[in-house]
Amino acid sequence: MTANQADPTGRSPRTVFGATGRQWRNRTIVALTAILLLVIAYFIVAAFIPRWWAHRVGSMSGNGSFTKGIASGFGIGFLCTLVPLLLLAFCLMVWQRRGGRFMAGAAVVLAIAAALPNLMTLSIVWGRSDAAHAGERILDVEAPGFRGASLAGAILALALLLIVAFTVIRHQITAKHEARAAAEQAQAANRTATDPGTPDPTIER
Repeated sequence: MTANQADPTGRSPRTVFGATGRQWRNRTIVALTAILLLVIAYFIVAAFIPRWWAHRVGSMSGNGSFTKGIASGFGIGFLCTLVPLLLLAFCLMVWQRRGGRFMAGAAVVLAIAAALPNLMTLSIVWGRSDAAHAGERILDVEAPGFRGASLAGAILALALLLIVAFTVIRHQITAKHEARAAAEQAQAANRTATDPGTPDPTIER
């Protein structure tokens, strides 16, 4: 299209391409702003969350009690792994249903919220910042055994969910095979009833 040709939509080429350029410029500005805010939030969270969470865990664990440290770590690791996984499974189950996308989105948000304690513990264990190392020292003193017990609880929750999922899927497959066999037997019986001269394939000669 040349500058002298009219645009089919009734707008000049400069207007068409100018609007597209403004849209891309606005999208770029929004994307860069979002990335900048995420980076700032990351550094704020990385400097604050590990110490804060370590102190909260220490308070829950009796400020140095080995037994309470193990109990609180196992309970948090187990529940904060099992509940998010169940919510994600619910998300997959309702995705194709009417209104399922809304319920799935709500389930994902709840799953992230339920997993936050484990994620904050991971920010201490896997973190390389000064705050993460400070959090490790606080957990060693105020909540001994918490990290190992939290890992054990998370593994147990995952194993339990896998066992339940395997059992349910196996039951569904067995039920489908039984229903198919029953349907084939019913069809064979109907053919025998409508045509008595036809031998029943289920009866061996």
